[in-house]
Amino acid sequence: MPGYLDRYGEGHEQRSKRNRLIVIAVVAVLLVGGGLYFGLRNYRQKSRVKEFIATVQKGDYASAYRFWGCTESTPCAAYPFNKFMEDWGPQSSNARIPSFEITKSRACGSGVIVSVNLGTKEERFWVENRDMTIGFSPWSVCPAR
Repeated sequence: MPGYLDRYGEGHEQRSKRNRLIVIAVVAVLLVGGGLYFGLRNYRQKSRVKEFIATVQKGDYASAYRFWGCTESTPCAAYPFNKFMEDWGPQSSNARIPSFEITKSRACGSGVIVSVNLGTKEERFWVENRDMTIGFSPWSVCPAR
């Protein structure tokens, strides 16, 4: 005749394995998700800056000027095409960009500050989120909220 506690704890081992598997799966999902978030969080803005610099490297200054939301026919009041050419044209200090590296990016209000090492100097760009236009960053870091 079987005793009262003969079957006590039979399901405990299976439950323990299942719970351990669930915890490992949740931790793995959190690690992968966190890695993807930190790796891709400002991907669009960084890609936009890369496109701009590649266009300047090719010497297509009119197309590069469009990244700033301006054209030669409708120039920006604060940044006319001749000033753009002083900053990025063939006679500028940025004329020969042999290589560049995006060093960091930081979301800040309505845009992203993208810091780029242009070989000889570091430049900070502001990329507006709503229309992806580029400009010089007014801040080196986000202002205090």
